[in-house]
Amino acid sequence: MRFNFDLPESNSESHRSITPKEEVKWLPLQNHPVFSSSAADDGSRNGGGAGGASRNLVAWDGASRLYYWNSIKRCLHRISIRLGEPDPTSIIAASPSKVLQADVKLNIEVDRISINRNGSALLLSGPDGLYVMYLYGRTCNEDKNTIVCRTVSIGSQLYCSSGNAMRTLRASWHPYSDTHLGILSSDSVFRIFNLSSDLLQAEQEYYLQPVGPGQSRNAASICPVDFSFGGDHLWDRFSVFVLFSDGSIYILCPVVPFGSVHKWESILEIYSDAHTFGLKSVNPSAVSNSSLAITWLEATFPEIDQETVDNGNLPTLKAHPHALFDSSLSLQGPLRKVCHGEEDEALAVRGAECEGRAVSFLYNLVSKDSILVTAWSGGQLQIDALADEIHPVWTVGNPPRLRVDYRDHILALAMICEPISIELPVKVDQPLDHTVWLGHPPPLLRLATVDLALPRTTESGSLITMDVDPLMLERTYALHDGGIDSVVLHFLPFTSQNSGKNETVRTPSVHPVLSTCLGEPSSPSPLCGFVSLSDSFGYSWIVGVTSMQECVVIDMKTWNLLLPVQIDTEKKPVDLGGRKEIDTPDIISKELLSGPKVVLLPQASPNLRSVAADSIEGRSTLHQYFKLFHENYVEYAHKVYFELKHHAPQVTRIIDVQHARLGEAHEKILKVENKQPILEERIDRAVKLHNLLEQRLQRLRNMPGVHKKPLSRAEQDFKSELDHFTGVESDALLSSIEALQARLRRYTPSEKGSVGSQQRQTLRKNQVPDAQISQLKSAIEKLSLVNSENSKKVKLVESALKHQESSRT
Repeated sequence: MRFNFDLPESNSESHRSITPKEEVKWLPLQNHPVFSSSAADDGSRNGGGAGGASRNLVAWDGASRLYYWNSIKRCLHRISIRLGEPDPTSIIAASPSKVLQADVKLNIEVDRISINRNGSALLLSGPDGLYVMYLYGRTCNEDKNTIVCRTVSIGSQLYCSSGNAMRTLRASWHPYSDTHLGILSSDSVFRIFNLSSDLLQAEQEYYLQPVGPGQSRNAASICPVDFSFGGDHLWDRFSVFVLFSDGSIYILCPVVPFGSVHKWESILEIYSDAHTFGLKSVNPSAVSNSSLAITWLEATFPEIDQETVDNGNLPTLKAHPHALFDSSLSLQGPLRKVCHGEEDEALAVRGAECEGRAVSFLYNLVSKDSILVTAWSGGQLQIDALADEIHPVWTVGNPPRLRVDYRDHILALAMICEPISIELPVKVDQPLDHTVWLGHPPPLLRLATVDLALPRTTESGSLITMDVDPLMLERTYALHDGGIDSVVLHFLPFTSQNSGKNETVRTPSVHPVLSTCLGEPSSPSPLCGFVSLSDSFGYSWIVGVTSMQECVVIDMKTWNLLLPVQIDTEKKPVDLGGRKEIDTPDIISKELLSGPKVVLLPQASPNLRSVAADSIEGRSTLHQYFKLFHENYVEYAHKVYFELKHHAPQVTRIIDVQHARLGEAHEKILKVENKQPILEERIDRAVKLHNLLEQRLQRLRNMPGVHKKPLSRAEQDFKSELDHFTGVESDALLSSIEALQARLRRYTPSEKGSVGSQQRQTLRKNQVPDAQISQLKSAIEKLSLVNSENSKKVKLVESALKHQESSRT
């Protein structure tokens, strides 16, 4: 088979490759052949993801290429698109599309794809493994639209080995690097892989231990669920947020990929902050924590204290590998809600208030506010904002493990991250010196709790994934089995405070965007792909792909969504019965309505009455009076005549308009009179239906099951513990046992091979003595006993509850 190397296409599809191509046709995206009826028939057999997990098989490179993973043919479709053509609300796509094939066999079920910043590589993730496909490959001569791409496996010894109980919970590209991946797995370890250096071993490993030594908590508090990288704000850019199954959120800071590039203004800002508010503080804890942060910054970015940075000659800074010699990162958390007084302290320490378990997490930076959104299996969204800035915290005396080269340069690091002892929750009325650089986790300011009112179709609840609108960051999309909902934030505490606006607290607005229930909530058709698109002209779209491979394109309206509703209370109510006349001209001018001007008569002589009219003096006086009369009253009469003659057509037109409005009013009155019997009939039917519903409600109230006593507070707490136990505890214990068994098999020396090789291997590996193996075996036995005892307790509780229900009925 012969191959030709295909050149990368431009965004406008104007450049042609060196091989002849078929004629490109531009079709509406929803009518593309990839989403045709034949493809839908093939895709109907693939209704759910692996293990019932949420899927997203669509990705966008931020410019003009849309990627869709075909789970049946196990290939990637690259579709060239044009936003806002031919009209601003539509999207067209080029046909035929490119088909990208992996050069190796994929042994995983892909449930999520994501693309890096520059669009050169795409992540194919599943619960049983991870692959990265490089999007520029070679074109096959047999099919000009097929491109064979280099595909590599990530951490194959950890995630892709046969019989391994470790599952991949979340994998994501780092926002400040094109070659670094962050991976959270079921063994409570967060790893960062550098694709440019090593594909098998992680560059950084953080072993998450949310429960300190000697403490005992339920299994939901030690099972991680999701993570998210921080945004471009102070220390948030070096932070990793980790969500656990009980809803608790922890922070790792600072975490930076080796070789990543950052803006020097951002680094200089946090460097100056550490000097200003940390070293100059009167609190010794703040001085110690800021000193460690400054040491870390100067070693990670050696150019930070040089004159070139101060002069602004370096636009970016490159992160160098570094770790503090005798300190490991502290697991900051769990984050608590901010307290306003003593009554709120118990509420701040108490756990989650939503139903079920936490399933997904989203970090969103909106101007000055860091927004954290937690999705629960019961269909609720908890929306919080960080009430304080994040600062790095280390645990001194817990050195990390480093892997170096022959020049003592750090290649990789690993550390155990444990929480430090947490004092009372931070209150809002405390001064700045009592909160900054003291090692306290930032508190959470609860903005809203949104209930999506999702139907509970399964015992495990709903799986919700979230995404941010790239055009309007205040809008968050929630993808679930029933479709897509839009949640828009109308109040941002710190952004409103910095802008000087005295805005009132407004609850978020929730709007259903797409429903896939087809009229029956019990049988939804879930989406297997979702992406939000936007262009530079302010238009935004949603592209969704159903499990039947049907494409849906929705134009999202963004204008005036965030404008508050303003009501002018000083305005008088408008008469709805009449129309408002705008700029109605005056029929007669005000000058004419005021009458003729007042004329001052000339002074007459006292003997005027004795003067004869035909005398010279009499004639002069009469002529003067006649001239004044002509200049005022005769000219005024001419003006009145001309004005009335000129305005006659306008008056006629106004009269005709009034007659037309009168006729319309008569027609409306007749229509109302005709609809009156129909309205009365509908009211009678509604009253009869209301009476019938009241009778049915009364019969339901008389049923014996309605008179059950409500559960007390203690019974409700006990029921919630049982729900957590049945949903999380058993799975957590089983996964712990499987993980320990896998570790035992990995550390146990292989029985194959010669005795000499085993002796040499034993000499090299003295880290696993027999005592440790026996401890592992005893731990496994204890866990199995605990699991059996817990299962017996669950059965006893279920039998007791059934007995109580039967006795009440």
